[in-house]
Amino acid sequence: MSLPILRCHSRGARLALLGGAALFAPIGLLRSQSVEPSAALDSVIRQHMASANIMGVAAAVIVNKQVVWTRGFGYADIARTRPFTPATIMNVGSIAKTFTGVAMMRAVQEGKLSLDEDINRYLPFRVENPHRPGAVITLRHLATHTSGITDRWAVYSRTYHYGGDAPEPLDRFLTQYFTPNGAYYARDNFLAATPGQLREYSNIGAALAGYIVERAVGEPLNRYTRRHIFTPLGMTTSGWFLSEVDTTRHSTLFVSQNGHVIPIPPYGGTTYPDGGVRTSVAELSRFFVALLDTGMYQGVRILDAKHAAEMVRFQFNDTNRPENFPAVDGNSGLFWRTKFGGRRVGHGGNDPGLQTEMLADPSGRFGVVLFVNTSVSGEDGRAVAGILDAVWKDAEARASAGSGR
Repeated sequence: MSLPILRCHSRGARLALLGGAALFAPIGLLRSQSVEPSAALDSVIRQHMASANIMGVAAAVIVNKQVVWTRGFGYADIARTRPFTPATIMNVGSIAKTFTGVAMMRAVQEGKLSLDEDINRYLPFRVENPHRPGAVITLRHLATHTSGITDRWAVYSRTYHYGGDAPEPLDRFLTQYFTPNGAYYARDNFLAATPGQLREYSNIGAALAGYIVERAVGEPLNRYTRRHIFTPLGMTTSGWFLSEVDTTRHSTLFVSQNGHVIPIPPYGGTTYPDGGVRTSVAELSRFFVALLDTGMYQGVRILDAKHAAEMVRFQFNDTNRPENFPAVDGNSGLFWRTKFGGRRVGHGGNDPGLQTEMLADPSGRFGVVLFVNTSVSGEDGRAVAGILDAVWKDAEARASAGSGR
């Protein structure tokens, strides 16, 4: 099934424009699933949802490496009146890049990869910027979006597959994108810049990093992350592909436009390491705590402390900074970055039918996880920002109070 998509800045900052019957959610139907009461926060979230016809929301507040509040609102499937809860599975968009980042750092920890070697050492085809022949691209470049690899929209827009998992294998796509005379090759697949010179958010670069991990460890990324991330953390309902998860627990995704709410078909992506993870607020919170706590969640390590610290360490300084990314814009870890003027760190996701956030204050003392299963546009975008702001302020207040509860 082919659907037109409008391009925005990053993976997922895209909106599918779909035909179909409109669905409306009466305000009275937006009930919450309580874990711990917080009436004022509940009320604010419900008001923002109603103002923009947002179907489902779930969130968690983390203080001192513990989830202290979590709740769901609205619907995962309005046609069946199935509620959206912290256990509801959903695509997380570009937050998936942090899973690719942990897998990459795990392979570095195992001595199978180096962050600063030429990536061609690990590939069966050659990746070379035709504007800068011979310039070395490294995994560190890929993970900080400074490789010079672009997401050429005429090609990248076709990597979304509606109705199920994407049929084109990742290795075939990458071979055709990077090999001269390949079906997807063009000089415009690269910036006319030396690696490290400019920052250009690159989903295809992230997909390439995931593929390099696969080559280095000798197994597909989804299996490697299941062994080293999902299973150790008890993320039993999480996966990368629709075929890996229980679709009866998966949220429907929606587009809200002009007062109408339209469900969209489930979809997968050919470049899945850039945005393919499907998980819940409850399970993503475990992963987030591990990133905030030196690679460990409740005594279980997914990375040693050294490599976990390197992933979240700010990579840019006064002598090593992309020309188009001044200090005022923040900094970058490895598939990890500052946001909101440096006041928050983590990653977000934005794809057709969803917006997600996984953010902490720079000290790691508190953080939030937020899932929204409805794409909104225009002024309605303020509703999602309002929900995030309300949850963030709640987390900040709990952290300031000391106990977090």
